[in-house]
Amino acid sequence: MYEFIKYTIANGVATITLNRPEVYNALNNEITFELQDALKSAKKNDEVRVLVLTGEGKAFCSGQDLKASSKEPNRSFSDSLHKRYNPIIQAIRNMPKPVICRLNGVAAGAGCSFALACDLIVAAESAKLIEVFVNIGLVLDSGSSYFLPRLVGSAKAFELATMGTRVGAKEAEAMGLINKCVADDELDSAVKTYTDYYAAAPTKAIGLMKAMLNKSQNATLSEMLEYEAYMQDIAGASHDYTEGVQAFLEKRKPNFLGK
Repeated sequence: MYEFIKYTIANGVATITLNRPEVYNALNNEITFELQDALKSAKKNDEVRVLVLTGEGKAFCSGQDLKASSKEPNRSFSDSLHKRYNPIIQAIRNMPKPVICRLNGVAAGAGCSFALACDLIVAAESAKLIEVFVNIGLVLDSGSSYFLPRLVGSAKAFELATMGTRVGAKEAEAMGLINKCVADDELDSAVKTYTDYYAAAPTKAIGLMKAMLNKSQNATLSEMLEYEAYMQDIAGASHDYTEGVQAFLEKRKPNFLGK
């Protein structure tokens, strides 16, 4: 179905794998459109309860394919962002299901932005994140200017962005840039711990909480109190709320359907 990504679904878990290992999963036009399509598919598919984004081979994603873009000397950067990159970031952030980055290797430039857009990042110890834009005289894009200061603070974000600093997974975990750093050979089991949990969790409530946390970035306390009340009505009308209460009363583990 796809040429440059792999898309699989098993046991409630959709996995999207960037699949251009020979160029460290660099982003050409085609892979970005395939990724958009796969994200739309995962959003619509009720079987999907959690999504994993990762890369094939040694890298997660090395960012824009500069070799490919050099063949389009008159291309518009803003058009490329509006048509190729921004829809991917929006799709990840607006996905009503958790999105986990399985950071298997280097994430540079837009690849770093893709990782930061995910809800959770589980990284192999050898993985690195690099806001590499400054090295070719460009600015942050694909959401990095939004995510970075919110994760590490303005001063650290300025340093990482303007110096193109290489951040190893252990350091990234210490500064709150990622959720978990594990030995390379433990990456799959660490990711599975999360996917096992989310595949059996109340997906609708988690999707609502994701929307609330997104909104809270730019909202007042009063606005969030109102939004919480609104969202709680939606959650309270869900199947999983009824099941959760019933399971509590019957002293058993709930069987959430994500509805």
